[in-house]
Amino acid sequence: MAPAPDTIRVINGLHKDAYTYYPILIVGAGESAIALASRLKEEGFDQFRIFERQSGIGGTWWINRYPGVACDIPAAFYSFSFSLNYKWTSLHPEGPEIYQYLSDICEKYQFVDKIQVNTDVSELRWLESEQIWEATLTHMAPGTGDLSAKERNRRIAENGRESVYLRQEIVRARIVCSCAGGLVEPNAWPSSIPGRDTFEGPVFHSARWDHSVDLNDKNVIVIGTGCSAAQFVPRLTKQPYNAKSVTQLMRSPPWVVPRPEEPFGPENYRKYSPMLFSTVPGLAKLLRFSCFARGEYDWYRLFDDNSWNHKSRKKLESQMIARMKRIVPEKYHEMLTPDYSIGCKRRIFDKAWFQSLNDPKIELTTKPITKVSPNSITIGPGRYYPDLNDKESKVPTNEETIPADVIILGNGFEITTWLHPLKIRGKDGEYMQDVWDARGGPQAYLGLAMDGFPNLFIIFGPNTATGHSSVILASENMVEYTIKVIRKILCGDITTAEIKKESEIAWTQIAQERLKRTVFNSGCHNWYQTDGWNATGYPYSQIDFTFRCMFPKWSDWELHYTRKGLVKKQARRALNVLVLLSVIIGAYFLRQQNFRTYISLEGFKHVLRRYLKQGLSSVSGLVNRAITMLPD
Repeated sequence: MAPAPDTIRVINGLHKDAYTYYPILIVGAGESAIALASRLKEEGFDQFRIFERQSGIGGTWWINRYPGVACDIPAAFYSFSFSLNYKWTSLHPEGPEIYQYLSDICEKYQFVDKIQVNTDVSELRWLESEQIWEATLTHMAPGTGDLSAKERNRRIAENGRESVYLRQEIVRARIVCSCAGGLVEPNAWPSSIPGRDTFEGPVFHSARWDHSVDLNDKNVIVIGTGCSAAQFVPRLTKQPYNAKSVTQLMRSPPWVVPRPEEPFGPENYRKYSPMLFSTVPGLAKLLRFSCFARGEYDWYRLFDDNSWNHKSRKKLESQMIARMKRIVPEKYHEMLTPDYSIGCKRRIFDKAWFQSLNDPKIELTTKPITKVSPNSITIGPGRYYPDLNDKESKVPTNEETIPADVIILGNGFEITTWLHPLKIRGKDGEYMQDVWDARGGPQAYLGLAMDGFPNLFIIFGPNTATGHSSVILASENMVEYTIKVIRKILCGDITTAEIKKESEIAWTQIAQERLKRTVFNSGCHNWYQTDGWNATGYPYSQIDFTFRCMFPKWSDWELHYTRKGLVKKQARRALNVLVLLSVIIGAYFLRQQNFRTYISLEGFKHVLRRYLKQGLSSVSGLVNRAITMLPD
């Protein structure tokens, strides 16, 4: 992509309606935005700006700082293909190391100065008459973007709007790429638990870990048993936290699989792997590909819904139940045996959680919280799991009061509120959320684009998450697709790109129908779907997604060509027709004549020169004809 003449500039600088114009505006500074910015720089284009609500880059790796936060897939697969990291200190590095990797990428591709933090893109509005996006930027008090929306609203109620929001600014952009992640807004205090306001101790979500809270010799209550809780719970009773007790509340058991260990042990991996990956050609790529291949094998083995999948899941489930019973105390065997298929919910890749349940300071229960007091909670009577109607179950249901000094929420994120709180108004004056509501739920063509919203690209939109592969791979695929489209805009070939309505609706119907025939729809309650609508999972493998992104189906798009673009389009079409005709005529000619006459090298050169001259003449004529047909 040659550098476009389009540049960042101030329009009407001396007037009250002055604004800054950006050729490309990127929302968010997480891993998807970093991938997109890196690829734009590789393409030779640097006229973009990244706006991030939080006070630092990295997205989830900036905001999640709980004890033990780490990548739950091998890091070789959690790194960009265009910039592999040879210096991971473990197979599953912790959050600070991943954050540093992402930060290093920004420095390597020299776009740190393109990132503006503490700035929320609160609204986007398409100006049809000008064929441009108008964006409302809300400049925030430093650090307030790291708070959840509920915490910001609470601060505003207590201290006024100025304690969070400083000022607003209107800018415009030719292209907008939303790279807002899905794991952004933490779930609130469960509405089914009464008495939140009576508790006198600290309450915080794991995604907004309060490091000012001293857990030493404290009785800690943890609500949730998801991936985050499985990482931080084992740390709480050890140095430097030294909690007196940890009571973990679980609604239903997750499927827990062993996390792959480092070859030759953690210490040898830390010591030798950076040297090996740096010096042995292709070794890092081989490891990355092996992780990809294993994930794809898991997709075909576990996530579809046919007889072979059922057998494969049953076999793996038996193995995992046997593993669980070997590790955890017997009193937990029944409550840690799931009653749904493996893969229906996100699996936990476990290193220490199961083992930590042998710690006498850690207690796991499925009893519900029935009362919250200033310094304690009451659990029971009853239980969430197994079902109370299971009369043979030995899992306790009695009421008991437990001392509580700190409550930590590990109950996940509002994953179904896509793009929240960003408001996007399209060319017909409709907000994207209203369009989604009218069509049944959040959706987008390949998770990337919506009709009625030209020049808007969603990196990691609805139906792009996987339960078996790397988010980095999926992000790269979407970035590559986006680059293919916006390259046409930046080169001046087209003014706008918009997915056709019929294409978007058709893809969504295919995706929703296909997802009904996967393990996600096998009977469990998961965060992939709401009221039967799955707006989260991708319906096929990542091999499928990779090929769809490598080869865009241009007939699904409404591309508005410029005069220059039409000329190039006609020329390419003419060349394709010429090549095809040359092949057909040449084959016919050779068949009619004595083929042996032309089999010599000199004879072949003569034929080649003859057809090349004719081909160039034909292309020139067709191009000239195309130009004369264009409007002035």
